[in-house]
Amino acid sequence: MNHIDAFAAYLKNERRYSPNTLAAYQSDVSQFFGFLNDKYHVESFDLVSPQMVKSWIYNGIEEKLNPRSINRKLTAINTYYKYLLRTGSIEKNPLSTISGIKTSKRLYEWVEEKDMNTLLDFTAFEPGFSGQRDKLMVELLYDTGIRRAELIGLKRQDVDLKAKTIKVLGKRNKERIIPIPTTLVHAIEAYLALRAAEGFDGQGFLLLTDAGEQLYPMFVQRCVKSLVGAVSNISKTSPHVLRHSYATHLLNKGADINAIKELLGHASLAATQVYTHNSIERLKTIYKQAHPKS
Repeated sequence: MNHIDAFAAYLKNERRYSPNTLAAYQSDVSQFFGFLNDKYHVESFDLVSPQMVKSWIYNGIEEKLNPRSINRKLTAINTYYKYLLRTGSIEKNPLSTISGIKTSKRLYEWVEEKDMNTLLDFTAFEPGFSGQRDKLMVELLYDTGIRRAELIGLKRQDVDLKAKTIKVLGKRNKERIIPIPTTLVHAIEAYLALRAAEGFDGQGFLLLTDAGEQLYPMFVQRCVKSLVGAVSNISKTSPHVLRHSYATHLLNKGADINAIKELLGHASLAATQVYTHNSIERLKTIYKQAHPKS
């Protein structure tokens, strides 16, 4: 087993990284060494210098890669070298003195509450199984703030209708319990009745395609984009924007940020605090529109 394979096994078995993160880290490290091999004819991990790493960063800038993408790749490579240091394969990490690129604070987009109400309360979904499934998909994403991968992996046994909760397996296999409203309970019950009428099993997964199989990322992406795009003018209408909407609306209604952190399954409070910036920017906009001295 080579070092990248061993690194991948470490991320999977010890760090409990998700399959998507695992694949991204492997790809980033492989691309990094591909660049070094092409430019410096360096193939071995222990021959890499800080100057070579800086050269890789500058190359990314020249190719107009998004600074956040470069920083994400840099994190993957740094994690790889920390692993090598931990296993005694190297004595010094060439990235120990390397800093990421400065980026502007990201303000996430979200769907306005009135637009979500229009989508869920007044939109005419197709009758039957498909329409009920599509509506439930949006309701689950918005009412719980779960990620697309968590939605796809949600199983019938993870839903406790009596307790009004769902159990979600998040990043690094971290499990969390999320409360669900009564309206969502009724939506799940209605969907399950239609699913039973179709005779679908779906290997235990809650949401299924029209063919009775587990959902897949592009299926969810297309459905949410179509439905959200019909009621909102925001530029991004991905499933993740419903997660942003969930967090932003909770914060605007006075929810404690630490509680939101737990509901979202964030590892640190810093990841959740971006939504406070959203709320502050919203207040600034309202102030400019309404205050006579603005």
